[in-house]
Amino acid sequence: MYLSRPTGECRGAILVLHSWWGLNGFFRRLCDRFAQGGFVALAPDLYDGKVAASVAEAKALRARATASRREPAYRQLMGATAELREAAAVDAVGVVGYSMGGHWAYWLAQRADLPVTSTVTFYAARGGDYSASRSDFLAHFAETDEWVSPASVKKLKRDLTKAGRSYRSYVYPGTTHWFVEEDRADAYRPDAAALAWERTVAFLRRTPGRDPTG
Repeated sequence: MYLSRPTGECRGAILVLHSWWGLNGFFRRLCDRFAQGGFVALAPDLYDGKVAASVAEAKALRARATASRREPAYRQLMGATAELREAAAVDAVGVVGYSMGGHWAYWLAQRADLPVTSTVTFYAARGGDYSASRSDFLAHFAETDEWVSPASVKKLKRDLTKAGRSYRSYVYPGTTHWFVEEDRADAYRPDAAALAWERTVAFLRRTPGRDPTG
């Protein structure tokens, strides 16, 4: 787990959910960037300290973590949400998830018993029942993505619209999966990453900390 706090006034609390690479340097730096923007940011470690450098390693690590986990990932995430609320002294939180972490972000946002009021995802889509959700949603997608199908994106939009949730999405031209992660040299696109960051921070400043029952 990695926690980063702002030096000044707290603008809200952000739960950062890593992709299948694990809690690597990118996600730790991401927490620090959120803290520089005034947020308390906490990133749970779903791999217990292990990180992957290649797709093959990531697949193996995800499978190994699932098979050997003593505490289910969903319980770990629910516990991390509670810890974040306590650390930031807030009632509601925002969640930002990347790829695998984006799937978990949608799962957290569906739950009525969790105070998630804003959800941001990068290259991830997950349908489901969002009727109990209290969250607004922002999604960032790559133009070409072998990991996220157009059908899954359409289903996500249908399900969120059906539930009456606020949803906005952006597609970034000339990008592929992992385009915002600077340690993925083959996919990283600085201009698109900068724009996605700007949109994310603007969205989060409007919503986290809002009373989830309101």
